[in-house]
Amino acid sequence: MEAYETEEQQVEAIKSWWKENGKAVVVGGVVGIGAILGWKYYQSAQIEAKDTASMSYEKTLTALQASGAEAAESTQTFINANAKSEYATLAALQLAKVQVEAGQLDNAITQLNWIASNSKDESLIATAQIRIARIQAQQEEFDAALTTLETVKPASWAARVAEVKGDIALRQGDIATARSAYTEALQAGMNQAVQMKLDDLAE
Repeated sequence: MEAYETEEQQVEAIKSWWKENGKAVVVGGVVGIGAILGWKYYQSAQIEAKDTASMSYEKTLTALQASGAEAAESTQTFINANAKSEYATLAALQLAKVQVEAGQLDNAITQLNWIASNSKDESLIATAQIRIARIQAQQEEFDAALTTLETVKPASWAARVAEVKGDIALRQGDIATARSAYTEALQAGMNQAVQMKLDDLAE
């Protein structure tokens, strides 16, 4: 660092440096403070938005539990307003459930397809795909159901996929294929419910 012989020289050097660089320092400081305040505002806004979405989601669930498929319109409004949030996919999953219970199978498939296309959660996507396949089997669209099951990618869902394949085969009256699928499901880690299904098919 350059040495200065007197305090006056030091002061003059500081004045000169500030004259040349002061504006940049001020701007940099303002930008830095602005960035900090902006980030804090962004974080606060994000938290507030999540809290609002959470409360709206709870109200939506309450309406679905109380009114079933009759609450479809208000639930869809919530889904549309929060489409980029997983709250929307969870609401769509619950809406599909009550629509199945009301016999509105095509509407339920629409909700589940939306989840499969929009959710970022691997488990929610797989859940939606499995439920679509079950509905398609209920509609006796067996080939479509099997095709849907092929879209379930996570290896951790292999047992569930095998179980549903067994259920589809059973609906078709194909006992041998059902037995093979249930055995595969058990080997992949399914529970006693599948064992009971397999036992019912004992020769």
